[in-house]
Amino acid sequence: MVRPHAARRAARFFVERFQGKSLYAVKANPSPALLRELWDGGITHYDVASIAEVRLVAETLPGATLCFMHPVKAEEAIREAYVDHGVRTFSLDSIEELEKIVRATGEATDLTLCVRLRVPSDHAKLSLASKFGAAQDEAKALLMAARQAADALGICFHVGSQAMSPAAYLQAMAYVRAAIVGAAVTVDVIDVGGGFPSIYPGMDPAPLEAYFDAIHDAFEALPVSYSAELWAEPGRALSAEYASLLVRVERRRDDELYINDGAYGALYDAAHVAWRFPVALVRERESNAKLVPFSFYGPTCDDADHMAGPFLLPADIGPGDYIEIGMLGAYGCAMRTGFNGFTAGETVTVTDEPMASAYVEAPVERKRLSNVVTL
Repeated sequence: MVRPHAARRAARFFVERFQGKSLYAVKANPSPALLRELWDGGITHYDVASIAEVRLVAETLPGATLCFMHPVKAEEAIREAYVDHGVRTFSLDSIEELEKIVRATGEATDLTLCVRLRVPSDHAKLSLASKFGAAQDEAKALLMAARQAADALGICFHVGSQAMSPAAYLQAMAYVRAAIVGAAVTVDVIDVGGGFPSIYPGMDPAPLEAYFDAIHDAFEALPVSYSAELWAEPGRALSAEYASLLVRVERRRDDELYINDGAYGALYDAAHVAWRFPVALVRERESNAKLVPFSFYGPTCDDADHMAGPFLLPADIGPGDYIEIGMLGAYGCAMRTGFNGFTAGETVTVTDEPMASAYVEAPVERKRLSNVVTL
């Protein structure tokens, strides 16, 4: 179930309140319909991580600005992005990648090159601190070399997914300051990456405005020119509230529910990183039973198709009942496979509010059974 109004609202929030440029991280949800909703909400720049994402966004939104922010890219992908799709912004975290970009673009003089620093993920639910990013002792040489090749030089980082405190960005900005001072280069772009949180059971982060304020204050204190730009790459925060999933209970075995989606479908995160998603019973007859913890099994033949939860649902739930699983706009459809022949079902547009929202001040009042559905 998709909620276009929620995606547009999130986009407008970032466009209006983040004092910089917001690039949607396409990896979170590459649905063309969502890309168009975010465009309509004011998002004009897109963080793409592969040549397939470059092609997708270029085809879906011909007027969009694409930024190739994966730090390790195939040389032919760089060349196609630059020559065929007008990509001028590239991320890198090594001298080898810098040389590759220079070769693939024919020593172009119109590049924005963003050097990715390795920063801690101490405040994030999912770490992104080990795979990418130049270490502090590598940053000086890399920034100096990138400055020579770039028309505009940027520094970027990623504090990890679902950062639970604005302190994550303050900590990372201290690394940025040290890198700029150490290399003594002029920096034109500071890109704070993603990590902006959404609301899930057991995860109630500070308001997004607190993150924006912390980032802006830290940016203002950096030794950069007055014309330097501030960027961000929200993915989860722009897409999480866009979609939820309606599944059917096929069997109940004590406190285990067998449902018709799972670890190889939209519930990858629930299975593999024990992510807790909000759930609610959906049926004509209301339940007055107490809420008790359940785990889920998905539809495939694999034991790994298991979501431990716990997911709190009425004690009288059983086969034939439906469950809405919320906040799956981020990484739900992006992780789906066709394993065992269980593929995506019907997609409908709904008009109610998402099961949680970082953009609605009052608690969301949900009336699922009277929800308007547009096929």
